[in-house]
Amino acid sequence: MSENVYLAQGSRTAIRPYTQADAEEFTTRARESRDMHSPWIFPPDDARAYAAYAGRLIEDPTKAGFLVCERGGGEGGAGDRIAGFININNIVGGGFRCGALGYAAFAHASGRGLMSEGLGLVLRYAFGPLGLHRLEANIQPGNEGSLALVERAGFRLEGFSPDFLFIDGAWRDHERWAITAEMLSQDGV
Repeated sequence: MSENVYLAQGSRTAIRPYTQADAEEFTTRARESRDMHSPWIFPPDDARAYAAYAGRLIEDPTKAGFLVCERGGGEGGAGDRIAGFININNIVGGGFRCGALGYAAFAHASGRGLMSEGLGLVLRYAFGPLGLHRLEANIQPGNEGSLALVERAGFRLEGFSPDFLFIDGAWRDHERWAITAEMLSQDGV
């Protein structure tokens, strides 16, 4: 695991950028979580795929990647463990100042509220230091866990897009959810 350089911390989680040194832990967690993630998302589960994936998140200015880490490592307190990830893709500046979220919890962290806290940290970071105004999350209607996460965070449902994204060999319908900086400050999230 890499040295922890946190961008923000909560009571149980912290967020930090991806590093190439996270490959072993990330890919192990992705393999352990494969059944939970399918058919919604397919994070890299080998070193080569992780290197390319993390490299894009590290180097591309239209992307910002965050590892959600459980502080103290949960059981046993052996150190911080990666609980999941939240990426902001397709970042556009200027008058738009928007990005699109992609995220997943890993199986060992699922259902424990860690991603809710981590998403709150990412939202505050995105609307603060990153200077964004709006974040969007496009979610397949059957992905109940993902829908519940954005609802808890204060996102609003804005619409439905048939055949929106090509995932797992087919064009998939998605619900469009969004939150703005003003919504976040109103909710006190």
